[in-house]
Amino acid sequence: MSPKRAPANEESFEQSLGRLEKIVERLEQGDVALEESLRLYEEGVALSRRCAEKLQQVELVLKRLERDVDDNLKLLDDDTAEA
Repeated sequence: MSPKRAPANEESFEQSLGRLEKIVERLEQGDVALEESLRLYEEGVALSRRCAEKLQQVELVLKRLERDVDDNLKLLDDDTAEA
C-alpha cells in the first residue's frame, strides 16, 4: 500500500515540486501504459499550475517588501505597493 499524501491543496511548494519531478522521471522512462501516462500527465499539469500559483503569491509579497531607514524589511500597504 502506498503512503497517504496530504490533499493537493495542503501540500507545500516543495512537496508539489517533488511529486512533479517524480512524475516527469516516470514519464521519461517510457515504460508507462497509455492510460497511466495520461493520468500522470494530467496530475503533472495540475501540480505545475499549483507551483506557478504559489510562486506568484510569493512574488506579490516580495514586491510589497521595502527596507526602512534602519535597513529592516517591512511590508508595504497594498495602496503604496503599486507606486
